[in-house]
Amino acid sequence: MKGMKKAALGLGGMMWLLATAVMAAEPVSKVAWNVETLKLVKHGDADQGKAKAAMCESCHGAAQAATPNPYLQGQLATYLFKQMQDYKSGVRANPIMQGMVGNLKDQDMADIAAYYAEAELPAPQPAKGSTDTAEALAKRGDPARILTPCSVCHGGGKGQPIDNPALAGQKAAYLEQTLLAYRSGERKNDIYGRMRTLAARLSPAEIAELARYYAAEGR
Repeated sequence: MKGMKKAALGLGGMMWLLATAVMAAEPVSKVAWNVETLKLVKHGDADQGKAKAAMCESCHGAAQAATPNPYLQGQLATYLFKQMQDYKSGVRANPIMQGMVGNLKDQDMADIAAYYAEAELPAPQPAKGSTDTAEALAKRGDPARILTPCSVCHGGGKGQPIDNPALAGQKAAYLEQTLLAYRSGERKNDIYGRMRTLAARLSPAEIAELARYYAAEGR
């Protein structure tokens, strides 16, 4: 009975901490996921997007495997649309990207997102070194640290609508730098601070291993 009470108190404490974190945070994206916006993204023109995405290829093309810039191929269209909107509004800071999307209209972003969502992601590369700890975090999380499994939001690496990106097959360097940016608070366009809260509970070594783990996973 005492053990059950302790477990209940522990679970209650976890839920209270999560609720407190959510209430204390504020939405930082200006994207309104209403019917009109969802319809716009759903009906983005991939053929038009291919021409409009030509400016993106020098940094995000499939041939740029050696750079830390992320692959966009096979990513969720809603996630890509949101990131472009966040760059344009300034809630996700990056001078280069802000300059690139500054003149894009909503339709342009929807078309580019549609093109990349349909494009084929380069084949993943085998991970170097053990990723057992990362696999456990991805699939089971760590209740002692109030770390939910990554798969809850990222769907085994394939992503889930609307703003949970696909991670599988992404460059390890990009995943690592992104998690570290969330951990430090440098990146802050995650809704209700979810990623900042979780990444702050990960060690740099765990972050590096998670990056290698997801980079090696196929979609």
